[in-house]
Amino acid sequence: MTIELAEVFGSPHIGVYAYANDVAAFLPRDAPAKVLKLVEETLEVPVIRVSIARSRLLGVLMAGNDSSLILPPIVYEEEVKELQEGVGDVKIVVLEGVKETTPGNLVLANDNACIVSSILPEKAAETISRALGVPCKRGNLGGFPLVGSVAVATNRALLLPPTLSEEEVEELSDFFGVKADVVTVNKGRIFLRSGIVANSKGALVGSETTGYELMKLQQLFP
Repeated sequence: MTIELAEVFGSPHIGVYAYANDVAAFLPRDAPAKVLKLVEETLEVPVIRVSIARSRLLGVLMAGNDSSLILPPIVYEEEVKELQEGVGDVKIVVLEGVKETTPGNLVLANDNACIVSSILPEKAAETISRALGVPCKRGNLGGFPLVGSVAVATNRALLLPPTLSEEEVEELSDFFGVKADVVTVNKGRIFLRSGIVANSKGALVGSETTGYELMKLQQLFP
């Protein structure tokens, strides 16, 4: 499995701008061609250029797994249509009836399980669980309600912030059905989603990620 250093728009916070699963990767419309090529080659999926709410902050505005994508209520109808045409059988679910607009920060999911932030109401958690087709828990991670911002889940590994205990890591590993460990990115940052874009085939990490951090990631993504 390949892990590559990357940046987008001169920023190591690549996970703010991009999202990926095992079906496709999603980049802003104006992302450089060299970034698109790196994403395609590393994650081994087609890249779809898109916007959400006419924003390039896709990693903040998208969540999901290989079955469904969860989008905020502020997404435009034409963007939903364009996404649906690009992803084929993957279901697009717009999270209606909530004031929160950043599912990427509030949902952590793979094809086995999901955790939804306690910020979202129970009804929204039920909607997300049905859409993703997996059991869903509502809560926090290591004291952080923004569960999607501090962790990254794929069908191969679960990357967690170092605020979690060994017991919590083991419980989450069992729940998500994958190997799990605590890591940091971009010189010690614990908000992992902002610095990592990954699927089960590869991972892109922020350009400020240290050699030690890369070694830890490679142990999780052999």
